[in-house]
Amino acid sequence: MEVRRTAPVKLIVPDECRDDFHESARQFLHCANRTAEFCWSDVSYTECITANTTARDALYEELREETDLTANLVQEAIRRAVQAVKGCVERWKQGKRVSQPEFTSWSMVYDKRSATFYRNHVSLSTVNGRVECDFELPADSPTPYERYILSEEYEFRASTLQYEKATDEFYFHITTRKDDSGDDESEVSGDTEHQTVLGIDLGVNSLAVASTGNFWQGDEYNHWCREFEKRRGEMQQCGTQAAHNVLLRLGKREEAWRKQYIHTVANEIVTEAVENGCDVIVFEDLTDIRERLPQAKWHHVWAFRRLFEYVSYKAPERGVSVEQVEPNHTSQRCSRTDCGFTHEANRDGAHFHCQKCGYEVNADYNAAKNIGLRYARKQKHRLRSSPTSGSGDAPVDVRVNGGTVNSESHQPIAGD
Repeated sequence: MEVRRTAPVKLIVPDECRDDFHESARQFLHCANRTAEFCWSDVSYTECITANTTARDALYEELREETDLTANLVQEAIRRAVQAVKGCVERWKQGKRVSQPEFTSWSMVYDKRSATFYRNHVSLSTVNGRVECDFELPADSPTPYERYILSEEYEFRASTLQYEKATDEFYFHITTRKDDSGDDESEVSGDTEHQTVLGIDLGVNSLAVASTGNFWQGDEYNHWCREFEKRRGEMQQCGTQAAHNVLLRLGKREEAWRKQYIHTVANEIVTEAVENGCDVIVFEDLTDIRERLPQAKWHHVWAFRRLFEYVSYKAPERGVSVEQVEPNHTSQRCSRTDCGFTHEANRDGAHFHCQKCGYEVNADYNAAKNIGLRYARKQKHRLRSSPTSGSGDAPVDVRVNGGTVNSESHQPIAGD
């Protein structure tokens, strides 16, 4: 039985080397997008290239000449794009809407050749040679880094370097693997018999809510969508050619902003899954989302579909699969596994109050848990029940952070 663990570690990057990482990431994304373009076909999924060797043989030499990346980074960029295309092809076969993968978020994948570990620092390849970065570890011990990276039981696997623009910080999400023939339920296994699920509910007030109790509020997204809409209205009233040109530029700016915003949320959802040891991210089926959320505007529906699309091709790069379940009654059903009472009176706006067992919690959070549980029961796996989310057995573990949810009444917020 294979066990995977990911430990996010903050890097202390020398000031004189920061530009080396930024340029390396730009070239890495260039290789990934060139590969996606080469592998993709809008005609039929049968014409898409999903073999890594085929893409590598066709593009490797060319991409080495176009960039200053090392051989391993070019190969990892090709592999990332091929895996994303492969995930899209699988969804295409199921009749789902797909489009060519696009890589825009700052990230690079390192294998054991392009990343060399020492106890307190790591040496990473860049376009300007190797850069050694110290680790900034929390004071609490043992840290995930100590438990997995320094452990002889785990071996290093391809890992992801990410940059957070808001804080101007670099993080290395280090992935490890070990073979475990034991039956320890605390370990997350690659075996589908012991999978861990992250449920995601999508809404208007909260753009996304995870079954871990993490909220992605829609306030900022809604605010800027209203601002763009107001500006478009002003330009349309002018009716001049100059106003028309401004309107075209404004439309491009708005589209770019919305895409970047949803990319950021998608990255955070995938990271939430990885950091909580989840193997599967589960969304509700979006087929009839307009009918189920009549109050949602066009930009909400666009955001829901884009978010699912972005997570669907980002998650497999981190070893996490993405699934969908039927959405009926997820907001009206009690998510406590020993209850499950379903009634429209259970939900009152943003508040959920089970009329049978008295369970009270944020309604969107309750729905996120139900989405995860629905996939769990469908797969008929075993659930490790959480003392904070009710008792009883269900097929797969739905992750709930112990400090986030109270079994009686609590409305979790982002950052809990």
